[in-house]
Amino acid sequence: MNLQSSLSHFGAADLAALTLTVCVWLGIGWRIENPAPGNPSVAVLMVGFRREWMRQFVAREARMFDAAIMANLRQGTSFFASACMIAIGGGLALIGNTERLLGLAQDLTFTTAPAIVWEVKILFVLLFLTNSFLKFVWAHRLFGYCAIIMAAAPNDPAHPDAALRTEQAAEVNISAARNFNRGMRSIYFALGALAWLVGSWALIGATVLTASVLWRREFASQSRRALLRGTPM
Repeated sequence: MNLQSSLSHFGAADLAALTLTVCVWLGIGWRIENPAPGNPSVAVLMVGFRREWMRQFVAREARMFDAAIMANLRQGTSFFASACMIAIGGGLALIGNTERLLGLAQDLTFTTAPAIVWEVKILFVLLFLTNSFLKFVWAHRLFGYCAIIMAAAPNDPAHPDAALRTEQAAEVNISAARNFNRGMRSIYFALGALAWLVGSWALIGATVLTASVLWRREFASQSRRALLRGTPM
């Protein structure tokens, strides 16, 4: 089956739903990371707390508390990376089993369509999951770099290298968190993209719902209101 005949199974509504999903995914990610000056997101607010963490840690004599936090951060990214790998493997296995795939599609939509239609829809979900996996792997590595920089920081806050190591650790930690958040957003949209199995309008609805959930959590949640009180710079 050539490309033209494969694309003929998708209509204008499918193209519109795909375009909307990708644009909303990219758009809300950009807005969360680059909010208006007077309306910071939770992700941006946490940047100040990460810098403050590094300022405080360099003055602590016993740093087991900081080591435990770094271990938890790396464990979290490792868990999500592993979960994405399992999900990707499951999706690829489903694509490889055409009979089961067609049975699942018929159960969901009560209609029949060529296997290529469902394979493309699952591949769309897998693209989000693959992006998540790559972001989590990089975040895991960056948290490791941050831990090493923190270990290299002198115990004496007055040491000439203390300020530099604090700044370096903070920036690497912030970069790791940014990639972790991007991976999480891709998982949200991967779950929303599953609605395309039902139909293009379901995908549009799921995309709007996903964006609404992300917007509320970043700009209208109780945790954000708590962070706004005395946010460090």
